[in-house]
Amino acid sequence: MDVEKLHDQIEVMKEEFHSELQNVNSVDDLEILRIRFAGRKGVVSEAFKSLIALDPSERRDAGRFLNQFKADIQKALNLRKKDLGNKMIRSAEDITLPGFMPSVGHLHPLTKVSREIKSIFKAMGFTEVQGPEVETEYYNFEALNIPEGHPAREMHDTLFVDDQVVLRTHTSPVQVRVMEKQSPPIRVISPGRCYRRDTPDATHSPVFHQVEGLCVDEGVTFGDLKGVLLNFARNLFGSNVSIRFRPSFFPFTEPSAEYDFSCVMCEGKGCRICKNTGWIEISGAGMVNPAVFNYVNIDEHKYTGYAFGMGIERIAMLLYGVLDIRLFYENDIRFINQF
Repeated sequence: MDVEKLHDQIEVMKEEFHSELQNVNSVDDLEILRIRFAGRKGVVSEAFKSLIALDPSERRDAGRFLNQFKADIQKALNLRKKDLGNKMIRSAEDITLPGFMPSVGHLHPLTKVSREIKSIFKAMGFTEVQGPEVETEYYNFEALNIPEGHPAREMHDTLFVDDQVVLRTHTSPVQVRVMEKQSPPIRVISPGRCYRRDTPDATHSPVFHQVEGLCVDEGVTFGDLKGVLLNFARNLFGSNVSIRFRPSFFPFTEPSAEYDFSCVMCEGKGCRICKNTGWIEISGAGMVNPAVFNYVNIDEHKYTGYAFGMGIERIAMLLYGVLDIRLFYENDIRFINQF
């Protein structure tokens, strides 16, 4: 056998291989064709054995032809296998079946409640304002009439960044900053994140969210405060909700009160949630202490004002019947998806 004759045989094998490849319609048939041509005892292997009959000077060229033929076979087999695989996938699809909707994200329950709270107060004429979460002692305490030595300023209650800088313990510092820059009338709410040195449990968290409100103008009364909070409660929880005030003390308001909503779970009849009192404690409120007006140069003889606050987590727990505040921060998708 010479090189020219071997070359003719290779061309015949090529035509035969490609002819049979066109008729392959399954992966099993393709494997049979591969074994016949490219297997250990296939056509190509037998052709390599015939090289021994060639002169040494001709074996190199003949081997190159066979290697090229073997590579062409493998490439064609791979392409055909891929094509058959795609056909199998397409044939397995049933276009009459309904499609799968992609998973769509949604708002966190605290975000939803925060937006609802802000929407209600904005409808009553309040403007939203923001302030820094890292705050000076002056704005967080002193300008709110919380003097040095007050328990709230101690390390056991406050997270200090350095000697005179803290992570704000409430959003009331924003109210001071607004009164410094804006003359009455003032009607603002200041929502945001706050920090306190609390041990996490079912009702406490070292990181939480508040919304605080402030109104300063001529002739503002405690009755105005009660009307605003009652209107808020009924917009959020329904028209049957009542509110009540209990005497309390806060350095930045005088007189001060804590306010409660009638229990939204039992409608004031008494249940486990309200400890059978019919009332749910919300937060504190009161008339702005004249001492605070002195820090921001507002005439205490001309203007009066009220301030109030509430925890967003507290409101969300009441709205959704959540009994453990930690659930809002664990990022358990099973919990989040319920909202």
